[in-house]
Amino acid sequence: MAEDSGKAKYYLLMEELKKDIISGKRKPGDRLPSENELSASCHVSRHTVRKALSILEQEGFITAEHGRGTFVSKKAGGKKGSGNIAVITTYLSDYIFPRLIQGIDSVLTAKGYSIILKNTGNSRLKESRCLEEILEKDVDGLIIEPSKSEIMCGHKGLYEKLDFYQIPYVFIQGCYAHMMSKPYILMDDCMGGYLVTKHLIELGHQCILGIFKADDSQGRDRHKGYVKALQEAGFSYDPDMVVWFHTEDRSSKPSGVLRLKLEEGVSIDGIVCYNDQIAFEIMKTIEKCGLSVPEDISVTGYDNSFIAENGIVKLTTIAHPQERLGAMAAELLIEKMNNIPDEESRVERILKPELIIRESCKDRRI
Repeated sequence: MAEDSGKAKYYLLMEELKKDIISGKRKPGDRLPSENELSASCHVSRHTVRKALSILEQEGFITAEHGRGTFVSKKAGGKKGSGNIAVITTYLSDYIFPRLIQGIDSVLTAKGYSIILKNTGNSRLKESRCLEEILEKDVDGLIIEPSKSEIMCGHKGLYEKLDFYQIPYVFIQGCYAHMMSKPYILMDDCMGGYLVTKHLIELGHQCILGIFKADDSQGRDRHKGYVKALQEAGFSYDPDMVVWFHTEDRSSKPSGVLRLKLEEGVSIDGIVCYNDQIAFEIMKTIEKCGLSVPEDISVTGYDNSFIAENGIVKLTTIAHPQERLGAMAAELLIEKMNNIPDEESRVERILKPELIIRESCKDRRI
């Protein structure tokens, strides 16, 4: 057992045994060495062994049979052929999500699958509960939009259990940084943020405020694109010209901070918004402050939602092929369920963004 001064011995032993189980080195039904044997081979006390095995049993990786010993759980690989696919998104009823789900459904229904639909409200706790519920059901695969994907996943063990049960899963619209080796379908959000910022720069904007979500990978990457466009144009990056918000304060902070900046006389002639929803609220705030879009301030969104075409001003934004994204995720999941290796996959993993130019940006070179 490898030494690691930062972790207790029982935890190290537990991780080592779990790794052997998930990798298939120890197969379903295999008998584990006795406590005495593990104690001797790993050079730890029986108490340490007992604590490690207790955790693995609680998590469902092993089962103890009185008088016979401890065995790798036989549940692994036993959830095949149910015809059920779980789909977990952050939200269900608004914005881009119905079309995303429609794309998933169009592929899975054609293949004879039924969908079990859940949402997390972008809550990490609700995501873990959804995963726990899925693990108790008969499902063949899972498509999941991670909640707050920019934050380290605190329930990685639940994904490890999916691996253990041989339930393939595909991330969509985001992926935890430490799980990028898993299959995913994403937008090139860095390029999207770059395109809208470059568009404003090319129209002669000099003071561009950026508003980005701090707790998901889309926000991080759209910010990277914003920075790249500024630097490419020779503009200095000013952290005071960036507003970061979280899921919990998304309805108040972006507009509140903008209002304060305008009241303080901060020069702003363009705003790059995290998405169309934020852009819509920002345009309302600009109007309440006695200014107008795009005459005084240009605004861009992201996602090309119904809001972009039906808002106060038709919005310049980034196209989000929601149905295509969902269909691609379903196609990739089917490949994984059929054990098709990555090198033989026909599914594109990264979608390129497209700038949609409408009426919310003014040419300031004139």
